Amino acid sequence: MPDFAIPCLLGLEKLVGDEVKKLGLTDVRVENGRVLCRGSDADIARLNVNLRCGARVLLVLASFRAADFETLFQGVRAVPWEDWIGREDEFPVTGYSINSTLHSVPACQSIVKKAAAERLGNAYGLETLPETGKRCRIRFSIMKDEVMVGLDTSGEGLFKRGYRAVGVQAPLRETLAAAMVLLTKYRGRDPLCDPFCGSGTIAIEAALIAKNRAPGLNRSFAAQSWARLDKKIWLDAAEEAMDKEFRGDYEIWGGDVDPQAVEIARHNAELAEVDDTVRFEVADATRFHWGGLYGRVVTNPPYGERLMEHKEAEALYRAFGRAMDKLPDTWRIAVLSSHTEFERCFGREADRKRKLYNGMIKCDLFLYEKHK
Repeated sequence: MPDFAIPCLLGLEKLVGDEVKKLGLTDVRVENGRVLCRGSDADIARLNVNLRCGARVLLVLASFRAADFETLFQGVRAVPWEDWIGREDEFPVTGYSINSTLHSVPACQSIVKKAAAERLGNAYGLETLPETGKRCRIRFSIMKDEVMVGLDTSGEGLFKRGYRAVGVQAPLRETLAAAMVLLTKYRGRDPLCDPFCGSGTIAIEAALIAKNRAPGLNRSFAAQSWARLDKKIWLDAAEEAMDKEFRGDYEIWGGDVDPQAVEIARHNAELAEVDDTVRFEVADATRFHWGGLYGRVVTNPPYGERLMEHKEAEALYRAFGRAMDKLPDTWRIAVLSSHTEFERCFGREADRKRKLYNGMIKCDLFLYEKHK
């Protein structure tokens, strides 16, 4: 049975592990920054199509210990790359090394490339490989001298759902937006609002979650071109995912003071095929109000990374906090911010905080759940 490694943003490991278990894969192990599991060839398609919070799906072909370049070379050379990489295929190498003797990533990339090329050259009887065909990206990780090497089945990261043709400044990755929604335990029953919607990512991901629509249905993946895999597994994965979709009426709203952002959000919702589920309007978050007794606010306001923007962000948080105070205590509120004084500016301490990363920015998801 194939082994898989699913990298993810720090803080999302348990969510990804739960997703993998729900899909029925076995031997699921949650580690810092990734989830390991075991499945079948068909699960290459199922994981790529269904995962909301994972970064990509890696097919693990070998794991071994290496504290020197010769051991790394021989370990990589022993992998039957010819079973997966064709005679004409391009095979770039990327990876990382953490707390390991072999700490130079460029040097490790060179060794891995050389070892794979030697193995493939011998298998195909070529001194020079053309690398003019489809791309099969080799990925490696070295953590405390433990090497894991394999192939990237996803191609572009899974956060690229295929619906965000254009965006606004400082966009939120789709995988993180989905995680924010899931961490509020939203399942579509209550209204969900994002008063700082930007290009609409949080609201669109909420709509996909409410409808139980697989996020990867509208895009392609690198492994779809692999000769070794039966093309039918991708059709089966899509059919299985669509059979699990929900039908219903959902109340999902996004607002932003920038009319251009709202137009972009509407366009993205159309591309995601949820424009019948989510509504976007030009609106000021500091004047936010909603008539319902129950609901959720899930949002990602500006952080204010520069000094002047920092002060402007604090003023914005204070005004937004006053608007949130007008909501009934039965509402859940989740706000992502990197600002160290967010709670003071917002006007109250969060019931829970979850450390997350928005790209390279360390953030907290401040969760207000007074109705518990």
